[in-house]
Amino acid sequence: MTTTPDRGKTPQSPTLVVGLALVALHVLLALAAPWIAGHDPVATDSGDVLSLPTAAHWLGTDQYGRDILSRVLHGGRYALAVTGLATTVAVAAGTLIGCFAAYADNWLDEVVMRVMDALLSIPTVLALLVVVTLLDPDLWVVVLAVTVVYTPAVTRVVRGAARAVITQDYVTAARARGERAPSVVVREILPNVLDVVLVELAMRASWVVLLVATLSFLGFGANPPTPDWGLMVEENRTALTVVPLGTIAPVVALATLVVGLNLSADGLSKRLGVDRAQQGAAV
Repeated sequence: MTTTPDRGKTPQSPTLVVGLALVALHVLLALAAPWIAGHDPVATDSGDVLSLPTAAHWLGTDQYGRDILSRVLHGGRYALAVTGLATTVAVAAGTLIGCFAAYADNWLDEVVMRVMDALLSIPTVLALLVVVTLLDPDLWVVVLAVTVVYTPAVTRVVRGAARAVITQDYVTAARARGERAPSVVVREILPNVLDVVLVELAMRASWVVLLVATLSFLGFGANPPTPDWGLMVEENRTALTVVPLGTIAPVVALATLVVGLNLSADGLSKRLGVDRAQQGAAV
């Protein structure tokens, strides 16, 4: 297998380091949640409702007497799990479709891209709501909704990168040897668009975090009493003046994870020499 020439890699940037550090911090906090916050995130206590921070509850309790810190930390587990799974499925699907469409370069390519264009024309939130309202909201429905929303954009980006690869001599040689399409795509094309795919993965992940939280806030995502940041904001916003940390804490957690993923995507795109602005145009 032959690889494309170096695309002008640059030294590791502070942006990438800071972004990965923020994401790593969230992962560590999510893994250590049971030990950092010893309370059950869904256990209620009618005798300790809307409590301000105390030695027993570092961030206080919500309107149901649930420990806010425990719910925020366990909410990180839910956010990372759903985001990781949904983003991986969407990017994997878009990558395979984009590579095979570029390789076909015929009527099939045209049909696939017109279908993707049609899906891209549907507003993101509307597409999400259509999927989750047709099915009972749960983890796999959210994953399906994100896949439907982001696969077309990933397909367009990866197809563009793959079309630049299929003109290379090593792809022509593979075709001349009689290799089948799956073999050419997997062995020759896919390894040479991995830089674009990695940036897509990081970039889409930051948007998926917000989409999942938005769905939960609107009542179409996680079901109570699941510890979810969007759901926490929706539940605690009416008590903002009484226990502000019930709303502020999940907002800060959500914001820092999104910033970390965005910085990671930006730093990765600079390091790999990928034009992130061009990728973002395919949303």
